[in-house]
Amino acid sequence: MTITSAHSHLAQVFSQYPLEIVAAEGVWLTTRDGRRILDYYGGHAVAALGYGHPRWIAALERQARAVQFQTNAIPMEIRERAATRLVAFSGLDLPDVFFVNSGAEANENALRIAFRLTGRRTAVALEQGWHGRTAAAGAVTYGARDKWYGFPQAPFDVRWVSRSDADAAVAGIDDNTACVIVEPVQGLAGAYDVPVEVLVALRRRCDAVGALLIFDEVQCGVGRTGHPFGANRAGVTPDILTTAKALGAGFPVSAMLLSKAVSSQLRVEDMGTTFGGGPLACAIVETVIDIIESEDLLANVRHISSVIQERCVVGPVVDVQGAGLLLGLRTTRPAKEIQKELMQKNIFAGTAADPHIIRLLPPFTLETAHVDLLAQALAEIAA
Repeated sequence: MTITSAHSHLAQVFSQYPLEIVAAEGVWLTTRDGRRILDYYGGHAVAALGYGHPRWIAALERQARAVQFQTNAIPMEIRERAATRLVAFSGLDLPDVFFVNSGAEANENALRIAFRLTGRRTAVALEQGWHGRTAAAGAVTYGARDKWYGFPQAPFDVRWVSRSDADAAVAGIDDNTACVIVEPVQGLAGAYDVPVEVLVALRRRCDAVGALLIFDEVQCGVGRTGHPFGANRAGVTPDILTTAKALGAGFPVSAMLLSKAVSSQLRVEDMGTTFGGGPLACAIVETVIDIIESEDLLANVRHISSVIQERCVVGPVVDVQGAGLLLGLRTTRPAKEIQKELMQKNIFAGTAADPHIIRLLPPFTLETAHVDLLAQALAEIAA
């Protein structure tokens, strides 16, 4: 029996699904009433390794027994190792790392540093983008001001530009632009794959006017596209890259990867955090990357993505968009109806801001047999 709002002391601010998860293993969730549910939602793109991975659990236990926490004022080898491993994994010319706790916090710091270093007043963001619920991150989140933002004013000016038209996008960037922030694959918007020509044009225009390019890879990073980051897939390197979710695969951690041009201008106390870069988080970052690489999960993400695109355009699904295992299934009927019917067949998928997109964010360990279960379920649902 699930906890009802009448008996909960939690603030009732979340729209919740009618199930309670009491256990999970691999890609399967177990509910209190004994149902086994195939997880295509991945804890909102967090559970990149699925559930109960023995090496993830062992790393957490090992580090907790050694030292569970220490301030950033004390140097720690595990922190250095995690940063080194993340930079190497990225394969990008972003050699310096700042660890924090959440995607919104990483974006907040990235935006603040962009304004601090450029001395300018305007941020440019793409239409439909989502960057977080904090003051600066919320200010560049499309539609937030009308729905939930709450602050009396944004901390800076924001200009919205096209996510699909390169010429229109760069037209909004000028000498007063401090930064451009973009998700290479927009998550909440419905797994919208921003065209490479748009990303290339943004890079060139930022270089021309001296603005910083920020890639928000909180949802699409750390292997979810089948590449280390969306930046690798697009062949475009930003000045700052933020990432979270899959980085900890269930442990709260996020990071900013910084170009040398940016990090060389930072001074002591330009950024700070209490829990960011804690030894537990860093042990998990190191282990997550090691698992992704040693188990060849990037290749699996690309393979399973292609299988989904091949087999799941069936029933109410007419098209697939996105990249890797951040995919949007376009539906003939409202996606919330399809989501509910999938849940009745013990498959948990997400929805998106686009009312006709079912969003898939499953673990990287998904197998072809699991795709067949999804395809079969969709085939049994009326178009």
